[in-house]
Amino acid sequence: MNATDNFNEIYCIGKGGFGSVYKAELPAGQVVAVKRLQVTEPGDLSEISKKSFENEIRALTEVRHRNIVKLHGFCMRSGRMYLVYEYVEKGSLGKVLYSEEGGKKLNWAMRVKVIQGVAHALAYLHHDCSPPIVHRDISANNILLESEYEPRISDFGTAKMLEPGSTTWTSVAGSYGYMAPELAYTMKVTEKCDVYSFGVVALEVMMGKHPGELISSLPSISSSEGSDLLLKDVLDQRLLPPTGQLAQEVVFIVKIALACTRTAPDSRPSMRSVAQEISARTQAYLAEPFRTITISKLTDYQK
Repeated sequence: MNATDNFNEIYCIGKGGFGSVYKAELPAGQVVAVKRLQVTEPGDLSEISKKSFENEIRALTEVRHRNIVKLHGFCMRSGRMYLVYEYVEKGSLGKVLYSEEGGKKLNWAMRVKVIQGVAHALAYLHHDCSPPIVHRDISANNILLESEYEPRISDFGTAKMLEPGSTTWTSVAGSYGYMAPELAYTMKVTEKCDVYSFGVVALEVMMGKHPGELISSLPSISSSEGSDLLLKDVLDQRLLPPTGQLAQEVVFIVKIALACTRTAPDSRPSMRSVAQEISARTQAYLAEPFRTITISKLTDYQK
């Protein structure tokens, strides 16, 4: 409480559906982020807030990964709930990507590194945790960047553990523009929901804008009915086009991200194969000059 001057707004570094996050320096000099969960009336904890609080604690006390935010502790006091995390210096990927800094310092190499880190974190949650954990709210605002642009997935308030025998039917969760299309007609949660959201984020990082328009035009581009797009025109225009090895990596990431955003969940690759492939750095050399590569040529990725 003292470290944030009783949660003074000047220390507030972010707000979300479930509460606000404050920067706090502890007496020993350690800087942490404190999330205070939303309460409508003093002492009134909604079931949703409680569930979010419990979810976050349960998920984050189980996991250990360099690309997942660390939870230092939690408490309940005076009818409010608090979660204490490591402080991640640069804030959200969304904030950095759309800032002046994003157009300059967040170069192609940094963007590849961010996407690789997020892919490894999701592969860990889906394939190395028991039971597997589906995050359900992967977005540019729920990925934090530390000082060297190393990503950390945060906000596990709506995470779901896929325990054998338990129901995976659930209420809708996620951020508009990042949710898998099948969630419009089924409430069944699978890892493929996260795969879709990852694909959206990966495209967003490469394009410097939300890829909604591109994703909705893909069916007509793939069937040759619509006009094709050059990859170089789709990428973030604030940066010069990538060259050499980086050009290969950017092309491959866009190709794999397009596969992740396929409408049919079963046709999306798993996060394990995505993480392995985008880190293997053994991608084939570009079959043609970078400037002539079109989006339609990148829609045939086979998992």
